[in-house]
Order: sequence, then C-alpha cells, then structure tokens
Amino acid sequence: TELPTRSPDLRPLLESRDARQLMPSVNPSEPAPAWSLTRILHYATAGLLIIGVLAFWYLQPPALNPMADPQAAKALALVQTHQASDAPTLLQAIANRVKTMSERGQGVRLGEWQVQQRDERTYMVRIWLREEGTTQWFERDYSWQVDLDRRSIRPMSNFAVELMPRNRSSSHSTPLTGSQN
Repeated sequence: TELPTRSPDLRPLLESRDARQLMPSVNPSEPAPAWSLTRILHYATAGLLIIGVLAFWYLQPPALNPMADPQAAKALALVQTHQASDAPTLLQAIANRVKTMSERGQGVRLGEWQVQQRDERTYMVRIWLREEGTTQWFERDYSWQVDLDRRSIRPMSNFAVELMPRNRSSSHSTPLTGSQN
C-alpha cells in the first residue's frame, strides 16, 4: 500500500475557521508557559526518586550496611581475617571456593556479608553461597557468632565448621590471638 502524501484536498479543511480553533497557535513571539504539566511531572518524579533513595539509605537496617556500626564492622573483620583450615583467612577460603567452582564451569553466586547484632557485644556474621547443581541451585549458609568481649568466633552452621581450622578441643569456639586480627 502506498502512503498518502500531502493532499491538496485537505488544505481547505485545515484552513477552515473550526480547525484553526482546535489547533493551538504557535507564535514564536509568545513566551512558552513557564510550568507545563510535563515539566511538573518530571520534577515531581525526580524529587520522589531522590527522597526514596535518601529514605532507603537512612532507614536501611545495619545488617545491610555493617560499616554503619563500628562494633559490627569489627565483628565482620574478625571473621574475615580469622584463620581457615585450607587458606590463610576465611575470606580467602570462600573466595577460593568460588574461584574453583567458576573454573569448573559451575554456576556460583556469592551473597553479601551480613552482620546482625544479637546482644550488646555479640554479633552474627553470615554470607550465602549459591551453587548450581544438576537440576537446581543449592544454597550454603556460612554463619559465625562473634563475641567481641572474648574476641572469639564460633561457627553456627555446618558449612562454617568445614572452613574453620581443626583444633584439639571439642568446642568450636576459636579464641583469637594477636596474630589473627
């Protein structure tokens, strides 16, 4: 089908008095309206977006931002720098596991470190690792309880126990020495 080009038959209709009343007149000498509805909606949307981001940042729970609480940051640092069974630190042990699985072509997703305060000086530090299985994803939860007064780390999940160094005592609590900070 051929698209119609500008037809001279429509010109008298467009130039009629009724059509001119329906179409706004564009006169370059007339100033444009200062606040159109579109401009108001754009500013309102941008303002709401900024308010939402600021509210999320201000109200986010400390588990999402461990650096907001200095004690939570200290608990996180104690866990990440603690000696592991197969690596110098727990952080490196988890990173090595992710790297090994990626090199094998296996899908792997590492979550964010989260710190939750249990009581005044005790924190729960955790991270999730999702591994791609043959038919579904498998999630490992590594979690440790940190006692800041005793400067000890206790694994709270079986996966965390696997990463911890083997010690001679029957307790899983691992006090920190000066070299493991």
